[in-house]
Amino acid sequence: MAACKKEQERALTVDFAYAIENNDLSAPVKINFTNNTTGATNYKWTFTGGEPAVSDKKDPGTIIFANAGNCSVTLEAWNADNRSSKTADILIDSSVTIAFDALPSVNDFVPADVTIVNKSTGGVSYKWTFEGGQPATSTAKDPGVIKFNTPGGHTLTLVVNNGRKDFTLSKVLMLQPALLPAFTIIPSLDDNDYEAPLTATLNNETVSGLHWKWTTTGGDIDNDTAQKPTIHFTSAGSYTITLTAGNDKETKTVQHTINVLPNANLRTFSDVKFGINSAHGTVGCFFSTKLQRSFKASDDLSVAGKDIDLVFFGLNKDFTYNRFVSPDSADRYTFDAIPGAQPASIINSQELCGCGSSLTAADFNAMTNDAVLAGMPVDFTSGGWIQFTNDILPRVVLFKTSDGRKGAVQIKQFVNNGPDSYIITDIKVQKSP
Repeated sequence: MAACKKEQERALTVDFAYAIENNDLSAPVKINFTNNTTGATNYKWTFTGGEPAVSDKKDPGTIIFANAGNCSVTLEAWNADNRSSKTADILIDSSVTIAFDALPSVNDFVPADVTIVNKSTGGVSYKWTFEGGQPATSTAKDPGVIKFNTPGGHTLTLVVNNGRKDFTLSKVLMLQPALLPAFTIIPSLDDNDYEAPLTATLNNETVSGLHWKWTTTGGDIDNDTAQKPTIHFTSAGSYTITLTAGNDKETKTVQHTINVLPNANLRTFSDVKFGINSAHGTVGCFFSTKLQRSFKASDDLSVAGKDIDLVFFGLNKDFTYNRFVSPDSADRYTFDAIPGAQPASIINSQELCGCGSSLTAADFNAMTNDAVLAGMPVDFTSGGWIQFTNDILPRVVLFKTSDGRKGAVQIKQFVNNGPDSYIITDIKVQKSP
């Protein structure tokens, strides 16, 4: 008797799983597939829109989906007895490029109209915020013109969504202040006493200006459209200067008045210090009435030397031997020779001069113009050249510069400060012979 044996059918279950790289479904997307099928001996994968598009491997690995849309994935598996399949649909989101420009109209001075140009791609919705802008927000793809009234940095932010994910870009828009005209009138060094004739610089301090127009009720402006022109007044008087400034958006004006005084032809310096010879490095022993400043041992005199008018030599802190000397003889009194030095006439001791010159401290203090100096002879005499001590205070020393200007130095105080001892003086000198 023969025995019968029936074969058993092989079971088959088709299944797979997938993992999205970085959980990012924005094209291009990388997806790793894992085959969980049981009972199969053969496999066929189909990836619609994928690269590669098909595979006969059990585990196909990573598939790249380059384009947005619905991508169908099918796994077909079989053995000798059964065949089955599984299909899954994966929605690939569009790729997003986020970009925009902010373009101020005319220029970047406030108030500013700024056109927002959206250069983004792949978005389905948009959200804008404009710090300090009007309006402050928008959901339009192209929000158009945004108004800004305050200067400084404004953060502009765009959020683009592709249906599943937000993409964000921020930029800072820098805007300059609104037009604010301003200027100051700065007399030249020779005219800082505001006496006629007077030349001054119109120092333009306008904020956010591009164009200028100057007018005046008197005086001559050398270039009435320059940013910083000069103005010259020949006569005393009160004059109004007007600046009209513009920046292609606005035009505004500002005015200042200058009072030009009559010419007294007298320049005054107060509290000028002259050191004894050992104080030349700390206090200074030289003075220029043209340059209106003192000079110390360390100063470069290669250019300024020709304008030194007064040189003081004090022997010691007790002031037992003092005199003002001609700049061209400075090297005879412990100083280095002054480059380009010019001669000057000095009367140190009027009481010994015998030259017909007499200017008291009261006369010095009363001088408001150069009339007294103009009529006074200031010529070298052996008596007037004699040194002085500190026994007379105040003491008035007379001088005449190489270009013929006459002046007087009033010594107000002898200050004993050891090797840094000095005298304190006031000086009055003609501006022109």
